[in-house]
Amino acid sequence: MGLLVVSGEGLAGDRPHFKPAPVPSSEYPVYDRVIDAKFLTSQTERVLIGRLTVTRLGPGEKDVPGQAYFRERQPFDGSLEAELVTDFILKNSKPARLEDKFKIGAPYRFVSDEGMEEPEASLAPIPAAFLERTQEAPSTVGILTLSRVGFSPRRDRALVYVEDNRRGGSGSGLLMLLAWRWKGWEFLDTEVLWVAQ
Repeated sequence: MGLLVVSGEGLAGDRPHFKPAPVPSSEYPVYDRVIDAKFLTSQTERVLIGRLTVTRLGPGEKDVPGQAYFRERQPFDGSLEAELVTDFILKNSKPARLEDKFKIGAPYRFVSDEGMEEPEASLAPIPAAFLERTQEAPSTVGILTLSRVGFSPRRDRALVYVEDNRRGGSGSGLLMLLAWRWKGWEFLDTEVLWVAQ
């Protein structure tokens, strides 16, 4: 039986008067798709979600990513449109507050730097098809941190960063590119930004 932990960056404790804005509802379908497709397995019993989004693209990064970051690293072979990158950069300039709007295939609850905040929540029933599949999900998952979601001007492409921090210091950071299709969000590509073993 597994436990999946989704976390956020603990910046609020550093600035006691800092009150982050909530993540808009339009970003949760992207989070739901990423978590369900890439991280949940039939063994996942619960997801713990940190309140704040991450703003840096890796444990060694000291600054919020800017245009220079994307020019130098050229993720996705430099194919990201400028407006999508700009939206991602602007949204991730400061942490935002995640709320009770996830519709993932497992119960979840929020945590903060002080510990558990609220009773367990599950907004959507677990689909029967989910219980039969584990195809892309890793056998073990650590603490996931999510960035804000950047969108293209037509809102038909989305960019999100996810970290999987595991016990013992191992893990990875993934930048994921998705496209809106008539059935929902589909993965176009995933760029591995860092891996620690």
